[in-house]
Amino acid sequence: MAVTQYEAFYIVRPELSDADVQKIADRFKTIVEEQGGTVESAGLWDKRKLAYEVNGLKEGNYILMNFASEAPVPAELSRRMRNDEEIIRHRIYKRRV
Repeated sequence: MAVTQYEAFYIVRPELSDADVQKIADRFKTIVEEQGGTVESAGLWDKRKLAYEVNGLKEGNYILMNFASEAPVPAELSRRMRNDEEIIRHRIYKRRV
């Protein structure tokens, strides 16, 4: 299969400490690597106000991760993010390089 570039953007609950947010980012980075992908960069952006209220929350910690993998990896990553209670919202995009 062909390796494709992806960008995962997700928002974590605002009440978590920076250490907890980093643990979550590391956990998703590990998922990509266990599935055979390579993570180019992953980092916390900032705690920011949301554009609109989501489940009673008005702000969140934004995280961006760039990775390269085969097609099944983003689907698995999305499934796990969807089932994680600490993730408010997530999107995974195919990058144009």
